[in-house]
Amino acid sequence: MSTLNTTVEAVTARIRERSAKRRQRYLDLIDAYDATIPARTRLAEANQAHTSAGCAVQDKLQLLGGKWPSIGIVTAYNDMLSAHAPYERYPEIMRKAAREAGAVAQVAGGVPAMCDGVTQGFAGMELSLWSRDVIALSTAVSLSHATFDAALLLGICDKIVPGLLIGALRFPWLPAILVPGGPMPSGLPNKEKAARRQLFAEGKIGREELLKAEAESYHAPGTCTFYGTANSNQVMVEMMGLHLPGAAFVPTNTPLREAITVAATKRAASITGLGDDYRPIGRVVDERAIVNAMVALMATGGSTNHFIHLPAIALAAGIEINWDDFAELSHVTPLMTRIYPNGSADVNHFHAAGGMGFLTRELIEAGLVHADTLTVAGGGLVAYTHEPVLAVDALSWRESPRTSADESVLRGARAPFSSDGGLRLMSGDLGRAVVKVSAVEQSKRYVEAPALVFDSQAEVQSAFKRGDLDRDCVVVVRGQGPRANGMPELHKLMPLMGALQDRGFKVALATDGRMSGASGKVLAAIHITPEAAEGGPIAKVRNGDVLRIDANKGVLEVVSPGDWRARAPAQLDLAGNARGVGRELFSLFRTHAASAERGGSAFQDYDLL
Repeated sequence: MSTLNTTVEAVTARIRERSAKRRQRYLDLIDAYDATIPARTRLAEANQAHTSAGCAVQDKLQLLGGKWPSIGIVTAYNDMLSAHAPYERYPEIMRKAAREAGAVAQVAGGVPAMCDGVTQGFAGMELSLWSRDVIALSTAVSLSHATFDAALLLGICDKIVPGLLIGALRFPWLPAILVPGGPMPSGLPNKEKAARRQLFAEGKIGREELLKAEAESYHAPGTCTFYGTANSNQVMVEMMGLHLPGAAFVPTNTPLREAITVAATKRAASITGLGDDYRPIGRVVDERAIVNAMVALMATGGSTNHFIHLPAIALAAGIEINWDDFAELSHVTPLMTRIYPNGSADVNHFHAAGGMGFLTRELIEAGLVHADTLTVAGGGLVAYTHEPVLAVDALSWRESPRTSADESVLRGARAPFSSDGGLRLMSGDLGRAVVKVSAVEQSKRYVEAPALVFDSQAEVQSAFKRGDLDRDCVVVVRGQGPRANGMPELHKLMPLMGALQDRGFKVALATDGRMSGASGKVLAAIHITPEAAEGGPIAKVRNGDVLRIDANKGVLEVVSPGDWRARAPAQLDLAGNARGVGRELFSLFRTHAASAERGGSAFQDYDLL
């Protein structure tokens, strides 16, 4: 096995040292729990009766009198969203598979699954980040009945997987497997979809033509196929050892996908404390697993949203990470994929080219990930260099390809698209920020230009239509952080800023808000912290101030004027964020939100976590 890269080793050691006290308190929860007896037997008889009253007869007999393990299913099913619609059938598949394995599976609860693709640009998007915390709370409520010996977590998309993980990690003694649903078939090529959006932003096509293009892109059950946050979730979870090997991108509604779902259920039954292969989630998700997830994110040019989600996930496991850790790992991690928006391919093309098995092997052999981690599959991370196959109705795993089937999509670590990762840390006068450069041309990674300051995405759109942005500029959008309005994605800005760049202007974005996980070709310094609502430096910027954004050097500076530091931060009018579309119900979340670098979570009592 290859020697571990010295930077990866050093970052891991630093995280372990930084987290030592909190992590030990967390592990104490596992040590205090006796997993060798069925969880439900801790309950009084009346309580146990409630757990089985609605079950099939065989399941009821086993729950009341037997020693079969009980598996709780937490599901994000709804039939409005393509990624989660396939989950409708999963509970029945899992109940049957559990019985075959000598276990009982029950739906413990449901969690919401909202889609940023539906709410982007509208007020509902201001609930998006909080939906992650609601999902974490819902997962905790689902598992709080304390009758389960393992958990199966059904979720895929942006905030759903982080929320499920945060909730499940607070039950560290439970083994847990995430069960994805798979991507939809490839539709309208992503670059063509992006081109239509830009044409619409410029007023060159109408709504009917744009809607036709969007419907041809998002057209069937399954996960959206571009490489945004949902598919970045799948890459990271697999590298953390919480999937069965190769589960991430097997297409939805296929015999192989169903076979993996059956296998995941049976595997959950076999790794409880009632057997001899106990694998609790709190032991699987350690410092090494978190570092593996960060490296995989860099190697694939994944979603910037995970600069927020991963710190929150890690903290739920008693582990503290920060953006410096990301930056150091990015410096030594080669960019090995070109998946839209970092290229023209989608995740189906990535999967066909060699997919997760190829990527995992390359990272192991390059010494960039910890291969000796505990995983739900067993065999350490090396097991994830294999891919699932179905022959004569029997599921097995074979070694994944050693060469990429398409080097325009997927390359090895020794001949990458770039020598470093596609995600970087920015710092300077305006604070700390994140930039995704994997889709930004080298010539577009440095912009020095006057600021144009806005307090909402809608203001920017109006200025674009008036022609006020037809110049070299840094568009500053403030008041978009967690405490201001819940940190909605500002996805609607990309088509219009792309149009400005195509017209020959030097443009960049600076914001304390988020972009889509599929942010594209325009230089964007995002997640700026401290945010404007906390009096961060971004609140001092005025129209005409010259800003410098240098992604190559990681610089986020105010070039002029000289009196900038002496200014008082502007007072933001946040009254419009307080009511409507349920926002008034989330005022407590906004008030108590951590910074973006701390995960943007409303769970502020870190000493207890």
